[in-house]
Amino acid sequence: MKIIARIRGGLGNQLFCYAAARRLAVLNNAELVIDGVTGFVRDQLYRRNYMLNRFQISARKATPSERMEPFERYRRGVAKWLARRVPFEQRRYIEQESLDFDERLLRISVKGTIYLDGLWENESYFKDAEQIIREDLQVIPPTDDMNKRIAAEIHEKSAVAIHVRWFSAPGSSVSHNISTDYYRDALNLIENTVGKPHYFLFSDNLDAARTMLSLPEGRVTFMSHNRGSDNAYADLWLMTQCKHIIIANSTFSWWGAWLNKNSLKVVVAPCKRRITENNLSCAPPPASWIQV
Repeated sequence: MKIIARIRGGLGNQLFCYAAARRLAVLNNAELVIDGVTGFVRDQLYRRNYMLNRFQISARKATPSERMEPFERYRRGVAKWLARRVPFEQRRYIEQESLDFDERLLRISVKGTIYLDGLWENESYFKDAEQIIREDLQVIPPTDDMNKRIAAEIHEKSAVAIHVRWFSAPGSSVSHNISTDYYRDALNLIENTVGKPHYFLFSDNLDAARTMLSLPEGRVTFMSHNRGSDNAYADLWLMTQCKHIIIANSTFSWWGAWLNKNSLKVVVAPCKRRITENNLSCAPPPASWIQV
């Protein structure tokens, strides 16, 4: 028995893909196989690639035949067409049907080979295998001097990571970004909860984030050195080293918070009202996180 997990999206998405597949494999005593190729070959817009080789993942990579090659696109289309004609629990190709939590995935009994294709952005897909997921998804620390120096600084301070993710250009008339009010309220909460916080700001547009936020002078470090998707894992690792975190409506900082091992951490996340009112998407936060 084996599960072939099709990994795709950015780093946060890839971690959700893996976690749901790993849980399904563990509970069915099935082999987990990683397809880190086909989910990226047609990603012409973002040009993303497989990034989970920076984690403690031991699952083997899929062979060309397990990736449905040759003629992968055609063969995958046929597999999806056939799957839609049988009940969910009997499908050999399981494709996510919506962003809503689908509890049917938890009840899948693996027989033979199953293909798993979806983002599965909900902790409920792997909560009952949490410890195994945490062990697998330990970030392999970067070894360069700059990241080592910043990690040492983080450990010396009451460090709070802040993530600002720009899904739309700053000032766009149609925005998919979480509001400035969210960050204002989150910062007020941290200032009233954490003693002498020092902020480490992470963003895909650092200049715009710096302009948007009113951060206390002398108590902020701007994280600009880990450039490009190949170094995203290093920023994620630095987030996990901070004592507390303010996340964006982003799977990237969601994982930065979830993988943070500080048992006393304060995690601030956007509340459901902010997400729905602004027509945004965001993975549901665990119950222990503070929603504002």
